[in-house]
Amino acid sequence: MNLINVENITKAYTERKLFEHASFSLQEGEKVGVIGINGTGKTTLLKMLAGQEEPDEGTITMANHVVIRYLPQHPEFDPSMASLECVLAGNVSDENRWTIESDAKAMMTRLGIKDFNQPAGELSGGERKRLALISVLLSPADILLLDEPTNHLDNEMADWLEDYLKKRKGALIMVTHDRYFLDSVTNRIVEIDKGSIYSYQTNYSGFLELKAQREEMEAASERKRQSILRVELEWIRRGARARPTKQKAHIQRYEELRDRQAPVQDTKVELSSIATRLGKTTVELEHVCKSYGERKLIDDFSYIFLKGDRVGIIGLNGCGKSTLMKIIVGMIPPDSGQVIVGQTVKMGYYAQEIASQKPEDGSQAGDIDLSYMNPEQRVIDYVKDTAEYIRTADGLISASAMLERFLFPPEKQYSPIGKLSGGEKKRLNLLRVLAGSPNFLALDEITNDLDIATLAILEDYLDRYEGIVVAISHDRYFLDRTMKCIFAFEEGGKLRQYEGGYTDYANRKAAEEEAKQETKSESRIKTNAPASEKGQRTRGPQKLKFTYKEQKDYETIEGDIAVLEEKIAALEKDIEASAHDFVKLNQLMAEKEELEAVLDEKMERWMYLEELAAKIAAQ
Repeated sequence: MNLINVENITKAYTERKLFEHASFSLQEGEKVGVIGINGTGKTTLLKMLAGQEEPDEGTITMANHVVIRYLPQHPEFDPSMASLECVLAGNVSDENRWTIESDAKAMMTRLGIKDFNQPAGELSGGERKRLALISVLLSPADILLLDEPTNHLDNEMADWLEDYLKKRKGALIMVTHDRYFLDSVTNRIVEIDKGSIYSYQTNYSGFLELKAQREEMEAASERKRQSILRVELEWIRRGARARPTKQKAHIQRYEELRDRQAPVQDTKVELSSIATRLGKTTVELEHVCKSYGERKLIDDFSYIFLKGDRVGIIGLNGCGKSTLMKIIVGMIPPDSGQVIVGQTVKMGYYAQEIASQKPEDGSQAGDIDLSYMNPEQRVIDYVKDTAEYIRTADGLISASAMLERFLFPPEKQYSPIGKLSGGEKKRLNLLRVLAGSPNFLALDEITNDLDIATLAILEDYLDRYEGIVVAISHDRYFLDRTMKCIFAFEEGGKLRQYEGGYTDYANRKAAEEEAKQETKSESRIKTNAPASEKGQRTRGPQKLKFTYKEQKDYETIEGDIAVLEEKIAALEKDIEASAHDFVKLNQLMAEKEELEAVLDEKMERWMYLEELAAKIAAQ
């Protein structure tokens, strides 16, 4: 069933045209990821689908009785309203209040909001975003429109949301730059590119392959057009001398080929700067501790950063990641311990939040705190405050030329910062960080609000960067792609080091959890042993052995598991074939969930029996 149909829409802001005769549709059960470079209209598309904006031309048609819930990029709440009431607003009736309130509190706790009565005005932007996300997820809806749902979620929260959206049966359209999230959740990618909408029936990995094919076909068509043009032009030149009247159709063919628009190449950010030379002493942290009140964020942390280090910092929201980063760059002092910074170290700090108001005390910790942007200041002056000329691999480049490399054309360079979009401000902040030629990059959530194309260029830049990089990020792909070790915040402000990227860390944690489960299983074997055997063991050591039922289960359980897995695989094929039959799809999904529950029980029983069999064999 077609839920949304967008036909030939055009949308422009002043001289900037976002969409030109673009079309799009959404079917039941589709989970769509919307991607494109910053400023192409991703958020505008969601707003139009949510009814908050209208296209200049074209139509947007919804199926009858379709319920849509929209998560904006920057949600707003009444500052005096309690957090719980913000979530419940629009979701509660007298009949369902108890159930909804219970679910709301569970989700709030899961997403790190534990004070249900705290006024919304006291919450951070990230906490308000999570409140809005919970409110949307609690609402019965046929279609969810989510604008950057993973921003401000830590890794565990993102994993939970990923699992939640994968299991949810309704349709979904979301804008996100989290590439692992796109790969796992979506079954269709929609790309907004130069005013057009391109659709790919695949996840993000498949999209990369299909887009490369599309661009190659466009390039091949252009090469063919240019080849024909050369032949046609030669014919016209010869024909002009040979006879005064040329074939009209031939000339029209030449003119049509000549006037056909060639494929437009994407303009990309060019990251190019040279790090200042780094001496022998870099940055050393010795027994650093930091607390706020009775809450200990960092407990006795020591580390010496080495040349070429790529360190990712992860942990739950509020655990102290940004506090540690600010201690490293010298913005705040530790309670105890010390930070030794070498004389040749030049910090480049990319702040998570861009402030539009200057700190009341006027301090900016030297040239480190780049989080303040004066909305009245011109873009070019903001960069010139750091450097008139930037040292790059191509030599010294003026601030204006560097801005053009960062996709700020001359007319935008003399506009006030306040007129930039959120993504453009982040890009400008990154430029100012690099303009100082730092040899120690401290990046706090740099992956938020940067589009995928810019992230890929940043990752390539970090490959070539000769200095030290420390990054806080919840983007698992970015951490895997760029980091060599992970520091994870654990209980009590302790940090633990894991070699490799995020996946290496996750695998290590999973292995440790599995080892814990094995220890528990050994205890369970003793607990599950028949009472008669327990009695015999109290009288003296007796050999372990299967009970009659355990022996029967052990002989048949692998066959039972194989049959269940075959049934689930067959159901998955039926589900894929029934993607457009909503009623049948629901039935098949319910049947699959039942079989998976049975399979989980069988697998747990099999693990217990295998462990017991191994112990019996070892006697």
